[in-house]
Amino acid sequence: MARTVFYTATTLDGFIATDDHSLDWLVTRDVGKDGPLDYAAFIADIGSLCMGAHTYEWVYRACHDESGAETQPWTYGQPCWVFTHHDLPAWPGADVRATASPVAQVHTELVAAAGGRDIWVVGGGDLAGQFFDLGLLDEVIVNIAPVTLGSGKPLLPRRVELRCLETATSGEFLAARYEVVR
Repeated sequence: MARTVFYTATTLDGFIATDDHSLDWLVTRDVGKDGPLDYAAFIADIGSLCMGAHTYEWVYRACHDESGAETQPWTYGQPCWVFTHHDLPAWPGADVRATASPVAQVHTELVAAAGGRDIWVVGGGDLAGQFFDLGLLDEVIVNIAPVTLGSGKPLLPRRVELRCLETATSGEFLAARYEVVR
């Protein structure tokens, strides 16, 4: 059965982005390859994904120049829902679906599109928390970076009980896979 997984990176002090939604701290880190909790192993089991508008906009800016020309392609082959209440820049050729629908409704669409594979809640933390609030979040996989921000967007801005299933090192990161305790 498909799992809904929040796979993310966080700073040592528990932030997934800066106050202005930047992930620049993340792209300077050495990531692992071919380990048990590394990205390549994770993404191979993903059938659909979703993210918040700030995450999408950061990825868009990172992959386009100031004129809007693409400098890097959309990296996901799976359909992606972006939760938003405003217009987003289009990414030609990418299967990106903007939505303002409730999380429960979109989850049903994500499950259907995933075809038995897992669903990835890419970010942010509040979006993952909304899935948790509805009993729809199954796992959290966190890659903890050796950097602190002092403030920013929290990993999960609510109380969530977790049970550790696995830990590993992944390049500079300490990775941990948790089951959501219901």
